Amino acid sequence: MRPFIHFAIVVIMSTLTIAQSLPTPQAVTDPKQIASKPNAQVEKNLSIEKLYMTRQVGASDWSPDGKQIVFVSNISGRNNLWVVPAEGGWPLQLTVSDQRQTSPAWSPDGKWIAYQSDYDGDEQWDLFIVSPKTGQVVNLTNTREIAEMSPTWSPDGRYLAYMVKPKTSSVFELDIFDMVMRKVQHLTTDTPKDKMNVHPIWSKDGKWIAYTQRQAKGTDSNVFVAEVATAKASLLTEHSGELLYTANDFSPDEKKLLITSNTENGYENVGLLDIASKKITWLTRDKWEIDGGEFSPDGKRLTWTANVDGNADIFVHDLATGKTTSLPLPKGVNELGGKSSAFTKDGAWLLYYHNGPTAPNDLWAHSMATGKSQQVTHSLVAGMRGEDMVEPFLAHYPSKDGKWTISAFVYVPYNLPRNGQHPAIVLVHGGPTAQTVNSFNRFVQHVANEGYIVIAPNYRGSTGYGKEFQHANLFDMGGGDLQDVLSAADWIKQTGYVDPKKVVIMGGSYGGYMSMMAVTKAPDMWAAGVPIVPFVNYFTEIENEDPVLREMDIATMGDPEKNKDLLRDRSPIFFVDQIKAPLLLLAGGNDPRCPKSEAQQVVDAIKKRGGVVDYKVYENEGHGFSRVDNQIDAYKRVADFLKAHVPPAECSCEIKPL
Repeated sequence: MRPFIHFAIVVIMSTLTIAQSLPTPQAVTDPKQIASKPNAQVEKNLSIEKLYMTRQVGASDWSPDGKQIVFVSNISGRNNLWVVPAEGGWPLQLTVSDQRQTSPAWSPDGKWIAYQSDYDGDEQWDLFIVSPKTGQVVNLTNTREIAEMSPTWSPDGRYLAYMVKPKTSSVFELDIFDMVMRKVQHLTTDTPKDKMNVHPIWSKDGKWIAYTQRQAKGTDSNVFVAEVATAKASLLTEHSGELLYTANDFSPDEKKLLITSNTENGYENVGLLDIASKKITWLTRDKWEIDGGEFSPDGKRLTWTANVDGNADIFVHDLATGKTTSLPLPKGVNELGGKSSAFTKDGAWLLYYHNGPTAPNDLWAHSMATGKSQQVTHSLVAGMRGEDMVEPFLAHYPSKDGKWTISAFVYVPYNLPRNGQHPAIVLVHGGPTAQTVNSFNRFVQHVANEGYIVIAPNYRGSTGYGKEFQHANLFDMGGGDLQDVLSAADWIKQTGYVDPKKVVIMGGSYGGYMSMMAVTKAPDMWAAGVPIVPFVNYFTEIENEDPVLREMDIATMGDPEKNKDLLRDRSPIFFVDQIKAPLLLLAGGNDPRCPKSEAQQVVDAIKKRGGVVDYKVYENEGHGFSRVDNQIDAYKRVADFLKAHVPPAECSCEIKPL
């Protein structure tokens, strides 16, 4: 870890009223306007080893006195808990484990930190507590066949509310653990198999818990409030049709809930839900993705974040004046930190993350009194320079069917001649209800440093662009969304930089599935493919995946028997004979979402017909790779595979200073 250096950003708050819309960012629509930037000082030093030794900073929480912050980091090579002074400094490793840990929550009395940990990525989480003073660790649940997640302390510190799901169940219920009596109380029971209860939120007096109940299809959800003593729950968001309602926070007087919903205009916005009357007062009415945060401890202010075409900003709203102020932070992904709240108990500080294309995720603390922010964690390792990294262009292109405008981030290496000789990678995000945002991507920065252009599209079905866009691939997975991905390849070729015979398709999870669909349905487009933790066969996937995912797949693509023809057409395993590109597949041995048997089917089929395929299973990983040594090995394999099959163009890629 580098020695602590204090950075301060003087924040001049900018003000918005509710009536004003968030500004629409400028995007490139003509591929010829994409241009490589000259950089005389750029160094070819962004190796996989260096980039993946750059620290990852994850979930966090304030200590009750606001003097320390617990956070998840892989500084040791594993995702363990660390504690750092609130003003920054040398962090202390709190838990030492070969397993990954997340969701730390500091108890109100400061004596314990609760967290969850699974076993080699299998997502069978247990709940633990650790003493921040002694490092003593206690496994509270110790249930290998039951997953417990998202521990949340009651205000008096006696109880932990959390999500719970047996391995064979498709339902998340909510339980409460009594830390004194060591007993479990069920807050929700008998939830239908196609629904799940998530994100328990305690009222300030500890008598109530608000939670969100989501439908497996992902298109409908409700907010409930339950009395802790009786477990009697009340529905607060009764509605017709498919709408999303999410609970964010209780007001200090327990009379209102801060919520996020798409009910107003099809886009997620923030409102105040009066619990007694069930009426909602809307605080935003924008056509971007707004996500509620928390109330300040005195109840006078609240927070939210706004995701505008992949860049996220933080807002503070004054309830008395109705004015909304934004923190003018650097462009990228700025998100609120903290488990129970981003605010300290006295409301003096606001914890947030800043993550940008040239800056890995780090924790910052913002002073509400002075308007200054101080950096708490420092993720870049020695020798890593932001000026060697590229910032992406925001691009828009039309879908082939003319129904949508597709947004994408385009990364162009420095000093490239526009000679039509360079390789390009179409990088497809997972989900599909997810979004490529303007954040730090270690692999993208490596390949851009090596001479590869990257385009990362937000195809139909992605989040961030409203209800209609997000629902556009329901019962059409691998259909219209695949066409949007193919259009990304067509668009990037028109820049004049790319050799049409040197285009790669790559992605993880659903992005791995899309990569397999691309090489089977449009085989002539690709010079290579890299599907990471993919599924390839809807029938075996539905049979073998976690029951929660099974319900989601059935809800979004239909029953395997009733929709047999559709699911076969959208299962790339049945079209392996069409593949022309060499493939590299990576899988996790304990993946409950896309089991390694999915990738194995592809490897066996390609080898049987004499095709080119490389394959690696990381047996101690799950859905994606969390261990630093595995990350380095995996992405070195990808980089070496690309150089072997789709090498960068031979060019003079350095400009000598004048």
